[in-house]
Amino acid sequence: MENGDARRLSPAEQHERRRQVIRAYKRGRTRAQIAAEVGLSHTAVTKEIARYEREGATGLAPRRRGRRSGEDRALTAEQEDAVRRIFCDKRPEQLKMEFALWSRAAVMQLIERECGVKLHVRSVGKYLARWGFTPQEPIKKAYEQRPEAVQAWLDAQYPEIEKRAKAEGAEIHWGDETALVNTDVQGRSDAPAGKTPVAYAVGGTRQKLSMIGTVTSQGKTRWMIIDDAFTSDKLIEFLEALIKDAGRKVFLILDNLRVHHSKPVKAWALERKDRIELFYLPSCSPELNPEERLNADLKQAIGSMVPARTKAKLKTAATEHMTRLEQAPDRVMSCFPDPHVKYAA
Repeated sequence: MENGDARRLSPAEQHERRRQVIRAYKRGRTRAQIAAEVGLSHTAVTKEIARYEREGATGLAPRRRGRRSGEDRALTAEQEDAVRRIFCDKRPEQLKMEFALWSRAAVMQLIERECGVKLHVRSVGKYLARWGFTPQEPIKKAYEQRPEAVQAWLDAQYPEIEKRAKAEGAEIHWGDETALVNTDVQGRSDAPAGKTPVAYAVGGTRQKLSMIGTVTSQGKTRWMIIDDAFTSDKLIEFLEALIKDAGRKVFLILDNLRVHHSKPVKAWALERKDRIELFYLPSCSPELNPEERLNADLKQAIGSMVPARTKAKLKTAATEHMTRLEQAPDRVMSCFPDPHVKYAA
């Protein structure tokens, strides 16, 4: 029989070849004769006979091919645990690495530095997938944010606000303002491979509007488009409409924009403390405000439309989108499941 590569045979065929080898061996055939009859190399025949003598008939049974899970890995289990802990607890810059985020290249450098093992970037990707890590868009946080203030807000301050609101029958609103510009283009466009799509900029004057809005965990949104600068007078105008529309006391949570803390706004709220109270998030913590998601929804919608060439058209587009949101409480409530604002749901 012509010698062939037994690795290309199926497990069943390999099993039968092994049985043929052992039957011939028991008949007293030499290894060279067996190799010629069965179609295996002399080395392969010798290995099969040795396995039979060592393990008996069970040694002939088909076995799983390839490397066993966890065998011959470049990193030991202890090294993997150490790298995972560093990955989860530290940012690259804290380790004096020239990376802003944990990419495969950054992890590759970390492994080489901590374990003395140089891996290919593709192998690093396999380790990350095995550890359950996936590429994700990071949430932005300011360097000036104080973690202890954020924790105090989550553990004590907001639960107290929530408790008071329930006791007083008040409605909690989360407020913020955002800027809309007619030159913003967001999102992606499908195009033939190798042909980058083009987004044409609006000619003429750049148009800008502002919007102040609030959301509640019950799916309500209240908003006002502002043509001019966002001032204390504009905020007070919005707050007057808000408490009139709410029909009950409002607890309004804002960020720390200067106009939110202005003397006219605080004086106005103090005179109406039976109808509205203002509270403030920890400094530099926009991720804690669900209304930020509403702003992102609006900007995404405006950025995906044909650019508005005039302020009037920009205002119309924003008004139409916000009107639709106002009539879609489920979509407004989708601002709250995000892990960073789930506490407010």
